[in-house]
Amino acid sequence: MHLRKFYGMSSPGFGLRLSQKFLFLLFLSGLITLCFGALFLLPDSSRFKRIFLARPQTQNVFRDLSYPAKKLNKKKPEDADKKIDLTSVDLNSGRVKSKLRTSPDFDAENEKVGFAPYKKDEDVSGEPRDQSDPAQSTFEKESTSFDKRKLQFKFDFKKFQNNLRHPPLGKGEKVEDPETREKRMKIKEMMKFAWDSYKQYAWGKNELRPLTKNGHVGNMFGGLRGATIVDALDTLYIMELNEAFQDAKNWVEKSLDLNVHGEASLFEINIRFVGGLLSAYYLTGEEMFREKAIELGDKLLPAFSTPTGIPRGIINLGNGMSWSWGWASAGSSILAEFGTLHLEFVQLSQISGNPLFTENVMNIRKFLKRIEKPHGLYPNFLSPVSGNWVQHHVSVGGLGDSFYEYLIKAWLMSERTDLEAKQMYYEALEAIEAHLVKRSVGGLTYIAEWRGGLLDHKMGHLACFSGGMIALGAADAREDKKKYYMDLAAQITHTCHESYSRSETKLGPEAFRFDFGSEAMATRLSERYYILRPEVVESYMYLWRFTHDPKYRQWGWDVVKALEKYCMVETGFSGIRDVYTTTPNHDNVQQSFFLAETLKYLYLLFSEDDLISMEDWVFNTEGHPLPVNHTNIKFSKREH
Repeated sequence: MHLRKFYGMSSPGFGLRLSQKFLFLLFLSGLITLCFGALFLLPDSSRFKRIFLARPQTQNVFRDLSYPAKKLNKKKPEDADKKIDLTSVDLNSGRVKSKLRTSPDFDAENEKVGFAPYKKDEDVSGEPRDQSDPAQSTFEKESTSFDKRKLQFKFDFKKFQNNLRHPPLGKGEKVEDPETREKRMKIKEMMKFAWDSYKQYAWGKNELRPLTKNGHVGNMFGGLRGATIVDALDTLYIMELNEAFQDAKNWVEKSLDLNVHGEASLFEINIRFVGGLLSAYYLTGEEMFREKAIELGDKLLPAFSTPTGIPRGIINLGNGMSWSWGWASAGSSILAEFGTLHLEFVQLSQISGNPLFTENVMNIRKFLKRIEKPHGLYPNFLSPVSGNWVQHHVSVGGLGDSFYEYLIKAWLMSERTDLEAKQMYYEALEAIEAHLVKRSVGGLTYIAEWRGGLLDHKMGHLACFSGGMIALGAADAREDKKKYYMDLAAQITHTCHESYSRSETKLGPEAFRFDFGSEAMATRLSERYYILRPEVVESYMYLWRFTHDPKYRQWGWDVVKALEKYCMVETGFSGIRDVYTTTPNHDNVQQSFFLAETLKYLYLLFSEDDLISMEDWVFNTEGHPLPVNHTNIKFSKREH
């Protein structure tokens, strides 16, 4: 092989003079130092950083009960205006609503939640920690700790059940008109069709692809399977589809494997899997649901191991490592994600006796309460490391939505004792009212987005949940605000209805705008799709229950007809890519939240008010009913 000769080198040995060797080594060492140091400047989401720099070992939160619940931190998502590939499974959380609507905060005293106090030098069983086997792996210790806690603590389900104001499925005493019953039965048939199609072609997978008649697993559940099954559990139970519910229960018991290793969305795992399992437990009392909910909740706790306690958005369910989304600038966490954990984590403490769940989300709240907020508004991105807002983008739709939802619902779930949640909710709502609520030239009330002082006059489909949220909180507002908020809720819900009625399919777009002479219509091709979202019918359901105005049932029935006409295919339901054409182009995904939320809210819209009564239940952001804490529930050790 021919070797090029370099000045200063002897050809036989390629030797370097001493001064040249010194300069070469100095240059090489500097280059290595520069490259290694650059790793520390990469965002937390960088795969290179995760490969070359091992994260600190997450503390064993069950063996070390002095583990502090830390303050919450957020990450940052891509601009919502980016074009979305409707064939991507990531549409499931195209809720980059948060949904990505997404994480919770709540404060409960030990006596209210009913914890047995833990001591620093004891494990969860109350026994002194056994450190005699240092070779025992962290995983084995966590597993042992979980098994002990699972066996030692018992939730008093009968006491909980006896304190409900109404049976979960209602008393069924009132005679309803045949037309309403017929419409409800139609929605039940749609649910059965969606479920049967999933069971036939995608059983055990996360969601059904109805056009290609297969299922997909997706990449946001960290290797977990059966998202549609867990998401649909309570809907099947509420609709009394007993055989289907039994099939779902059997699958969860025998086939839901939580020992997986993969990159999971903390938000989506919490609202779909943890929320679905919790709801199934509270509705049925089946111990298996409780145990799996706690076990899965345990796997989420390491995400809170950040300098602020604000969890990162992605967690490996196998080893507890967490990081931020790659598209979240500066490694930030997302308001709707870390702000949509509260309801589920408080309930996990209730049924496990482990206060760490509540402590972690309460520290998120305390952090958010004291941090400076521009004009009283909560931006969507927060650094979990520095604790600073990363961008001043505020939205009641994607990336922010369910944070506000969980504040008012934390107040209601505490049976109106969580005054901190109540205060934060109404302060946030007043800031939104002052800076974001606008009225169009045509008289439509909408909630704009705020970007560093500039208003973007658009409203996302995800923001349409806010009509129901504002109605839900109106009764507890100041006396001079009660009627105002109910009127505001009705006006926003009306605007969202207009986004449906102004389309050719009578289904609403992903986002609609109020500029350039257009009102309540999508003006960009990338915003014209509909992926079976629930937020509009969710507000219809709440407004119906508070007002019993028949127009909400009529609007809901219009949605049922549109779903059947444009989204129903031979083997299930599919989103469509353009709501403004009556020749639908389907996206080939039957979202799990279609069964968990859209069909459930439509069914409740045509049911009596005591079916999942709002006196007893609040819905998490995935539509899973969780109970109001009517009593000081205590825990007791199981008898051996």
